[in-house]
Amino acid sequence: MKINRYLLGSALVAALGGLLFGFDTIVISGTTNALTKVFGLSDFWLGFTVASALIGTIVGSVAAGRPSDAFGRRAVLGAIALLYVASAVGCALAWDWYSLLFFRFVGGLGIGGASVVSPMYIAEISPARLRGRLVAVQQLNIVLGCLLAFLSNYVISQANLGGAEWRWMLGVVVVPAGLFFFLLFFVPNSPRWLVAKGRLDEARQVFGRLGTDADGNVDEEIEVIRASLALDHHRVEEPFFRRQYRKPILLAVAIAMFNQLSGVNAIWYYAPAIFRMAGAGPRAAMLEPVILGLVNLVVTMLALTLIDRIGRRKLMLAGSIGYIFSLGTAAWAFYAYGGAFTAAVKAIEAKAEIPASVAAAAGTGGMVVMASLIVFVVAHAFGQGTVIWVFISEIFPNRVRARGQALGSFTHWILAAAISWTFPIIAARSGGHAFAFYCAMTVLQLLWVLWLMPETKGVPLEEIQKKLGIE
Repeated sequence: MKINRYLLGSALVAALGGLLFGFDTIVISGTTNALTKVFGLSDFWLGFTVASALIGTIVGSVAAGRPSDAFGRRAVLGAIALLYVASAVGCALAWDWYSLLFFRFVGGLGIGGASVVSPMYIAEISPARLRGRLVAVQQLNIVLGCLLAFLSNYVISQANLGGAEWRWMLGVVVVPAGLFFFLLFFVPNSPRWLVAKGRLDEARQVFGRLGTDADGNVDEEIEVIRASLALDHHRVEEPFFRRQYRKPILLAVAIAMFNQLSGVNAIWYYAPAIFRMAGAGPRAAMLEPVILGLVNLVVTMLALTLIDRIGRRKLMLAGSIGYIFSLGTAAWAFYAYGGAFTAAVKAIEAKAEIPASVAAAAGTGGMVVMASLIVFVVAHAFGQGTVIWVFISEIFPNRVRARGQALGSFTHWILAAAISWTFPIIAARSGGHAFAFYCAMTVLQLLWVLWLMPETKGVPLEEIQKKLGIE
């Protein structure tokens, strides 16, 4: 199916917000060991340090909706790019733990805002037949950002930078952030936002370049959007939490909750630490997450080709089953080989020789953990990772989409902060406990998908609200 180049280019630029989203959230995974030593952090305060950016994402996701309605999606994306720049420079130059927390919080504001505005912008510029794939480009860029963060951390860790290593890992984000800000000057305002603001001539010009759902008839497309906005009866500022929007609100909250209750961000943020817990040496602990990032990217690319063919529900069903199997296996591995893992870690830290029997058991258990996490990443990339932002961007009417996207992102990030903060505390007692809990939550996700999740494949945005019973 042919996609015009202006549409594709605009979607790719907006999706750079996703690349920074992935890069900036994951890059701290390579610094946890150094930060623990430099600032003398306990498990509790290490979790808080990692979660500090996620606290920013909660604020950013809530705060992004109204400015994007008032000033436009493109203008807010520009502000988000500047937040990323400020965060990267500040973290690289942080003079104490408190300044590091502050600048990670600033970066979190950008991450939260990007999780709302980037997919919303792409959904609003895309014809229905292409919307799934184009919005899912956001997820492709998120996973590409994750891979680049793991790869960047590995390369920097091999450069023998000593005490400055963690500063370089956090500061390198300034490069893609600056590129994102520059490229935003070459994309249009959202045509649906222009219609909502009554700027119909500008909307016609943008639709003329992007394409429409209405067989190329720009005026017909604008009339459909105006009818859905129902500006004579609904103001853009109307109350959001009302019975009329109950179904999309509950759907957005549910998919966002399950996304994080799978433990995905705990795995991404602590991947090197998890591999160290499973007996891996320092070099392997930094390299193995690169493999996870590469698998994530490849499977996400495959899922992008399928989301508009087989639909959102089938991807979620397959992903849920993969979640349950992989998390259950990982939990078993930590329970079965926990003693060998602990003995191997102590020997590595003491730079002593690992007894042969311990090395054999830890090696077997470590391979099971690695295989389980690879299956987990495949399941996530094929299901939740590809579907979540597409689905949330589709289920709300035009007039409240910004606030609906903000609600979904708020739910996602507040759970991400809780999971990321608590993981080091739980894992210090047993890695098996953490993975067993995440497994139980994904069983609930499977039941939700089977019983409650609607299919939105190929349905115009204005029709989805009718399907959900919204006038």
